[in-house]
Amino acid sequence: MKNFDQRTIITVAPTGAWPSKKDNPNIPLTPSEIADDVYDCWEAGAAVAHLHMRDDQGSGTMSKDKFEETVTLIRDRCDIVLNLTTSGALDATDETRMAHFIELKPELASFDAGSMNWMHTTLFINRPDFLENLGRTMIENGVKPEIEIFDAGMIYNAMYYLKKGVLQAPAHFQFVLGAAGGIGGSVENLVFLKGLLPEGSTWSAFGVGKGAVPIMLATIAMGGHVRVGMEDNVYYSRGKLADSNAQFVDRAARVIKEATRDVATPDEARKILGL
Repeated sequence: MKNFDQRTIITVAPTGAWPSKKDNPNIPLTPSEIADDVYDCWEAGAAVAHLHMRDDQGSGTMSKDKFEETVTLIRDRCDIVLNLTTSGALDATDETRMAHFIELKPELASFDAGSMNWMHTTLFINRPDFLENLGRTMIENGVKPEIEIFDAGMIYNAMYYLKKGVLQAPAHFQFVLGAAGGIGGSVENLVFLKGLLPEGSTWSAFGVGKGAVPIMLATIAMGGHVRVGMEDNVYYSRGKLADSNAQFVDRAARVIKEATRDVATPDEARKILGL
């Protein structure tokens, strides 16, 4: 019998809404580039793909057509778990933040559990009424929320929504450490956040930029799941741009195995996350 407690899920976040080819020429931006990249990451051991879309000018978009094209290309090639963002463009409306997952029915979608100052330049708004509507719409469509936590207060927001029935237990949390405007990317902060989780929750974490490797190492040591990819960090090591997202997945898989854990397959991830 398999011990799922010894299995670590690797999520790849290949694109994001902000990095460009100027930041790293290897970042995938078009539906075909993203699909090819996700397939390579699946072969390298990624069980989940967290997807953002870009418009024809390379800017973040919540275009349902772009999501549909990309999702179709990926589903035709592999069984990776798909996790669609609900926050891929600052000009998105409540409707465009949900329309794609209502139609495409991914197994996961992001639920950003609060508002914040974003990158010291603008606001990332997640109003209470929107979050209640988002959570209930996810339940109606059989989509599990990945509860994204940028600061400690967002965990308490999530606990409120769990009590209210907007979110359902067991919940899955994604800690985001090091995003400007959110909690810093230190191991001490990771330990603090994990200590706040509701009992029975699953969790994953990643560090932005220079925090990527320390947070990955600490997360694996603490028994959590990990996220890697160019959405969060375009450098593989100091001063060296990543050749591909699969390069990040390869490294995460090696570390997981060195830690005497197993890399979860997509079907194992489904069992762990209750999908």
